[in-house]
Amino acid sequence: FLISANPREPPKPLVKIASGGEVSRVMLALKSVLADADPIPTMVFDEIDTGIVGRTANAVAVKLQELAKKRQIICVTHLPQIASQANNHAVVEKHFAENRTKVIVKQLTQDHERKEEISRMLSGSTSDVTLKHAEEILKK
Repeated sequence: FLISANPREPPKPLVKIASGGEVSRVMLALKSVLADADPIPTMVFDEIDTGIVGRTANAVAVKLQELAKKRQIICVTHLPQIASQANNHAVVEKHFAENRTKVIVKQLTQDHERKEEISRMLSGSTSDVTLKHAEEILKK
């Protein structure tokens, strides 16, 4: 599979030029194009936001939202722009204790929980400013 990830660059094997995030975004593009021909009920995207910010993150969020109109999307993300577009949220936390990793998944069912988590994603903690910003992006 050959791809050109940058303008005026010749196509090269995907495995040689793409980072993990680029591979995820290529898969998003392919799955989007093939979605009508292959009606898979659930699509999973793990850290599709690696290495992106700003307009690119917003474009990925819009594409995921389009796909979610016809199927279930499960997306692991670290970007509030992407997380804020989801209808359902869960927080996945890893804890290391007694030489073991424990994974805890918490479903966020209340609006205030979603707002607090988006706020935390914005700055690492919550404040009046980040809570207000989280509220604004959740309205979009």
